[in-house]
Amino acid sequence: MSIQLEIPDTVAEAIRLPAADRPALLRRELAVALYARDILGFGKARELAVMDAYDFGRLLGERRIPRHYSDHELREDATYARGE
Repeated sequence: MSIQLEIPDTVAEAIRLPAADRPALLRRELAVALYARDILGFGKARELAVMDAYDFGRLLGERRIPRHYSDHELREDATYARGE
């Protein structure tokens, strides 16, 4: 399933971004906003933003948006790091 979002022409024209870059930049803005509100996790937000993990993490840092990192994720990462 995919979702298409319609933005009225008057609003689209008022967006202060280069026209050619608008779709990608709007996806990025949506991804950041959804992540910041804990609506999307890190992996899905970066997928929506079409960014790798490093660049999306850096973008969050630039925006001063704290990473959501639960105890469960810590345990998963530790298990992965141990090669289990």
